[in-house]
Amino acid sequence: MKKRILVVLLIAIMIIGVVACGPSNTETGDTPTSQPTDEGGSSAGGNDDAGTTDGGGIKIGVSFATLQEERWQTDLSIMEDKAKELGVEIISQSANGDENLQISQAENMITQGIDVLVVIAQNGAAAAPIVESAHNAGVPVIAYDRLITDCDLDFYITFDCTKVGEIQAQYAVDHAPKGNYFLIGGSPTDNNAHLMRNGQMNILQPYIDSGDIKVVVDQWATGWNPEEALKYVEDGLSANNNDVVSVVTSNDGCAGAAIQALSEQGLAGDVVVTGLDADLAACQRIVEGTQSMTVYRRFAIVDNMTVEAAVAMAKGEDLSELFDTTTVENGQKDVLSVLMTSEEDMFPLTKDNMNIAIEDGWLPKEEIYKNIPESEWPE
Repeated sequence: MKKRILVVLLIAIMIIGVVACGPSNTETGDTPTSQPTDEGGSSAGGNDDAGTTDGGGIKIGVSFATLQEERWQTDLSIMEDKAKELGVEIISQSANGDENLQISQAENMITQGIDVLVVIAQNGAAAAPIVESAHNAGVPVIAYDRLITDCDLDFYITFDCTKVGEIQAQYAVDHAPKGNYFLIGGSPTDNNAHLMRNGQMNILQPYIDSGDIKVVVDQWATGWNPEEALKYVEDGLSANNNDVVSVVTSNDGCAGAAIQALSEQGLAGDVVVTGLDADLAACQRIVEGTQSMTVYRRFAIVDNMTVEAAVAMAKGEDLSELFDTTTVENGQKDVLSVLMTSEEDMFPLTKDNMNIAIEDGWLPKEEIYKNIPESEWPE
């Protein structure tokens, strides 16, 4: 009888131990936590390799405005790989374009005991409460790619978006120096979209002033929504009897929409169309001849730097001594920032230099050229 009681007690203790050690998920929203491991899915902070690094149990939260675009999925993958290398843990959430959901998700990550929060803001102004909530919990905040305005932001890291706009417009005027232009900007709530437009106008304004270029469409795609871009280009073509020499779109999603509208009128390939992000679909259009260019930014450099900066922050290190920094005014303060401007890290990607993206490992050759007969592939 005593042996039977002992066996029952041992079984009960084992069950309690399994339950206590089992996984729990307190995330909100409909995008699960992403924590990288050797086998693509779980925690970078809990794998065997992490024990040999100097991560010290650091946990980094990453709040994405969206993971619906290919570019952001790639960013997350690179960040996860870097976190694994450094032996730290990343948890991430995607707000799917909902600025209110992003706030609640960020607050949820803060309650999970993160040491640093990285935010890719859906709305740079609306994200300010995230910074306040994080600071109330003693958590510093890094704005990645998109500036968070009117708050006590700790650090900002991005490519120089004004330079991006200049690259786009310079390509356009080099290939279409006279005629009607359509300008399709990004989301009006995204500070980067305005910086890009400023850069575009730095190049275009002299041509506009001389009368060589006439801007007949000037619109903004809310949330970078390609459907809005499609409508603006369709309406512009109708209003101007298909008379357009260039559509300066600020990213590849909107470029794809513009090309759809141009294709319906038999104009795809005859009109200069700019883009940004080197998405697979955009690179395919470029080698096929319907999209003229995309601005290729070597994202891995900034992704890795962001994780490194987060780890340094968690350790209390001075970022101004570790990185080549400047400051960016966000409406409340001059935010310590890294702005990538090098022409080696940000440049026009065209049919003629597509091999760079392939050699970088950004996209595989067979995917970029899959709609082209293999006999016509470059060596």
